[in-house]
Amino acid sequence: MNQVMLGLTGVAAVLVVIPLLLIFQYLLSAGAGAINLDFFTQLPAPVGETGGGMANALLGTLFLVLLAGALGIPLAVGAGVFLAEGGRSPLATAVRFTADVMNGIPSIVVGIFVWAWVVVSMGRFSMLAGGIALAVMLLPMVTRTTEEMVRLVPKELKEGGIALGLTRWRTTLGIVLPAAKSGILTGVLVALARIAGETAPLLFTAFGNPFWEWRLNEPISALPLLIYQYAISPYDEWHRLAWAAALVLIGLVLTVSLVSRFLIRNPYRQS
Repeated sequence: MNQVMLGLTGVAAVLVVIPLLLIFQYLLSAGAGAINLDFFTQLPAPVGETGGGMANALLGTLFLVLLAGALGIPLAVGAGVFLAEGGRSPLATAVRFTADVMNGIPSIVVGIFVWAWVVVSMGRFSMLAGGIALAVMLLPMVTRTTEEMVRLVPKELKEGGIALGLTRWRTTLGIVLPAAKSGILTGVLVALARIAGETAPLLFTAFGNPFWEWRLNEPISALPLLIYQYAISPYDEWHRLAWAAALVLIGLVLTVSLVSRFLIRNPYRQS
């Protein structure tokens, strides 16, 4: 019976992996031919012209993800530590419930919310609005991951710090967080990889820009936005570039996922 059940779980694992491999194989066949140096260094070409690239979208995606991380990661890690250390207090229960609800909110709803509160207030689409929208999506994922990683730290480490005369907050900052840093970093990387591929929130916030842009108060392009725009267009050249952009994006996500898997192999390894 043990062998039968192991065989069934192996079949289930193969059935899960096959669609992913088929998707990646199709992206390779459809988009690999459009990836060249111009793709990473040139701006999008005007309608009717061949060539061009998505350098501004690549840079825009980097800016948006870094901005979202800067806005959301410190708050999310702090909230996660509070949930782990706060136990079952009413405030901790409310924060935990809110994070779970936020995890289930559709991304387009987040985009509409940030549009109503940020874009309308500023009177324009902007990189700042896009970064805030992605940060809102990042918050619950990193918060819950941090809570679980901190809870997994052996209680003997906490007791040892307190026995040495450290206060509770010094024990948390000096012992608990360093012990859980690999697991927390893994959660952060997975969350960043997820928000890097989000399109719906950016349609209402960052909006897109065919030129180079790095100012916080101006619209900015991103790979998901260009993929969406090019995929619904009637131009074959744009379709080809959309497949190439999708391949690059999934390659970035795959790389981040592999790095996170490497880190989680030993989440409490001390440096």
